[in-house]
Amino acid sequence: MKRIRIRRGLAAAAVVALAAGCTAQAATTGTPEAKPSAVESGSSTPTATPGKTASATPKATPTPTPTKTTPTPAPKVVMAVGAKGAQVRELQARLRQIAWFDGVPTGTYGTVTAAAVKGFQGKRGLAVTGTTDTVTWQKLLGMTHKPTADELNGTVAGRPAGKLDARCLHGRVICISKTSRTLSWVNDGKVLSTMDVRFGSQYTPTREGTFSVDFKSRDHVSTIYHTAMPFAMFFSGGQAVHYSADFAARGYNGASHGCVNVRDRAKISALFDQVRVGDKVVVYW
Repeated sequence: MKRIRIRRGLAAAAVVALAAGCTAQAATTGTPEAKPSAVESGSSTPTATPGKTASATPKATPTPTPTKTTPTPAPKVVMAVGAKGAQVRELQARLRQIAWFDGVPTGTYGTVTAAAVKGFQGKRGLAVTGTTDTVTWQKLLGMTHKPTADELNGTVAGRPAGKLDARCLHGRVICISKTSRTLSWVNDGKVLSTMDVRFGSQYTPTREGTFSVDFKSRDHVSTIYHTAMPFAMFFSGGQAVHYSADFAARGYNGASHGCVNVRDRAKISALFDQVRVGDKVVVYW
């Protein structure tokens, strides 16, 4: 009787044990315990997906086709020191238009012309050689106009007038630009004449600002320096606009003591006749 009870007890325990594990077994019935995935285990090795075969050969990265570059040809020499002729004269006249060459065009490429070319090249970010190569020549052609006969002979510089300051747009104004080194005679915004000018040195600078003509003297002589100042039009103390024989002879190699020098005698003479005492004078950069 006891044996029967013991067996029945063991059978009941087996039933209880089976009931306790049925859920987990139901999820894995007939299947071995699954290994943790790569994400769960922290492994960087991906788990192969059943039914798919992973390819062991990576795709080849296409090799870029090298781009062929054509080397830029070196600039060719157009003119250099020692050259002579009409093209050199044109070079000098064009440099004179933009205030790099101050002398009279001679047609001879010397040290003065080479220095002017160097200045032009340095200002434009070109190789500073003093030799006019194809790059320098094309740059200069683009910035200047074809010289006239008077420009080639040195009678006029052909320099364009500076951009008018707003103070020059109304009334009768002697408008003087230090940037372009030009004087423009302006009436109500219209430019009637333009001429090259030179200013004082760093020790005797020409004052900038708005002034008016307070005194005119056709044959004036400086009481301080005892030099001639023909067609003088005073606008700021002892500073005046006047003709300068030194400027006509030496160009920008010299400087004034603060006055505005004009080198074209005919133009300053005509200006002197038109300007009245009280007319405005504007000096600006």
